[in-house]
Amino acid sequence: MGADISDRIALRRKPKQERSIQRLDLILNAAATIIAEKGVSAMRMTELAIAAKVPIGSVYQYFPEKAAIVKALFDRHAQAIQQKTAEMFADVRSFDEALDLISAMIDWYYAEYCNDAAYLGVWMGTETDQDLLRLNIEHSGQVAEILQEAVRRLAPEFCDEQMKARTYLFSHLIGAAIRLAVLSEDGERILEEWKRVIRASLFAPTSASAA
Repeated sequence: MGADISDRIALRRKPKQERSIQRLDLILNAAATIIAEKGVSAMRMTELAIAAKVPIGSVYQYFPEKAAIVKALFDRHAQAIQQKTAEMFADVRSFDEALDLISAMIDWYYAEYCNDAAYLGVWMGTETDQDLLRLNIEHSGQVAEILQEAVRRLAPEFCDEQMKARTYLFSHLIGAAIRLAVLSEDGERILEEWKRVIRASLFAPTSASAA
């Protein structure tokens, strides 16, 4: 069953030649534009082909269905977030610094959403498909592993199952809070409150370490 899910939302073929790579980029860039304007559910494959100025067969050559396009765009966003987080936490020296970095990451993440309307559309698109939702959850886990590695370097005694669950939860909620803020008229205040919650509880001693 896992293989079927992977095939359903994966690229049918990976381009190798420069011309094919450029054609794939044209399709994805056109998809991002349509999603920014209308959302995932309103996007049609024929409309996408016209916008990308490619034959409809070229779209299906790479993507078996619309969910595969959303996955490809989601992967772009997720990789950028994971790379940015890893770079920010590579040399962290204290929990106070880590908390400052998380606040800075939230600000960066929020700005990315506000400056790229396709961001929100793609992430919202993952909410309507179980296989794509799973990708979103896996992404949260990968960001959580970066936070866990920072904890492991700073205070190995904190690296227990409770801290693992906590970083996983907070990682997922950071994305949810930012999407809520983007959709709200009071987004910046929402994020400031969320930062206060993070500062008060993310790196608080777990019951095992406190004991």
